[in-house]
Amino acid sequence: MELELNDLDELLVSAKSGNRRSLSRLISRIESGEKFESPSSKSWTLGITGPPGAGKSTLIGQIARSWINNGEKVAVLAFDPSSPISGGSFLADRIRMEESGLRENLFVRSLSSGNIPGAIGPNVENMCIALTECGWSRIIIETVGSGQSEFRVVAFVDRILLVDGPDRGDLIQAEKAGVMELADVIAVNKSDLPGAEEAAKNIRFSLGLVSGDNRNVHLVSAKSGSGIDLLMKDIDSCKSDMPRQKLRMRERLISEWDSLLLGHPELESVLEKLCDSSLTITEAIDAMRNTLQREVE
Repeated sequence: MELELNDLDELLVSAKSGNRRSLSRLISRIESGEKFESPSSKSWTLGITGPPGAGKSTLIGQIARSWINNGEKVAVLAFDPSSPISGGSFLADRIRMEESGLRENLFVRSLSSGNIPGAIGPNVENMCIALTECGWSRIIIETVGSGQSEFRVVAFVDRILLVDGPDRGDLIQAEKAGVMELADVIAVNKSDLPGAEEAAKNIRFSLGLVSGDNRNVHLVSAKSGSGIDLLMKDIDSCKSDMPRQKLRMRERLISEWDSLLLGHPELESVLEKLCDSSLTITEAIDAMRNTLQREVE
């Protein structure tokens, strides 16, 4: 019978040796808020976002397969929507690899997006660092894909892939949410279906309205594998320009602030006082800020 490991360092040692159960427990502990710091590790992360039905999960399978065939170890963190009241989540396996030989180099974990705005749950950066420490060389973060604003993922990844479909009609929505502006690479999936060429053409036209925007728009089919090789070359070689990098740092600051607010020890009592009008919003902010300042001192 396997011994239970309680210390985070012990779990890390076991996970680094290849123990999947220890790796899962390590990620769970970090997800629950336990601190994990390793300044020596810098993870390589790809964020994948886009509307529901665009085929993100199937495309992730192709991307993972391509990297694994090139000797990489791939971890996928797939965020699922959570109920704002119960906190419940539709946690499920998101990828089923057909070739059993690839499984030892693939780790997939479904996570709840929690009550953090922006469709990405807390502590994801520490999860990525832990995965890197355990030898996973490529990390994919898949957003909820529930139609809500999903651009907060940019705070945690090196590059962003926006996936759309030929029949989605979500180009305008993506522009409104700011996802189009932040994406490094754009793919129109299901290229074998009618409307794919037109969708890619419309996106290229939209990008062409901005001087110097030379981002590529790829027509791909996650089902057949068409266009995947060119997409992978673009993902591996692309670099964010300074305007998008500034936007990412802005989102990282906002994300950290949201985490501080939602993890504040007085949050519930402050909410109750706001509900019975015994406290104003300004007074609530001042009180919570003072508590945080005392904790720092």
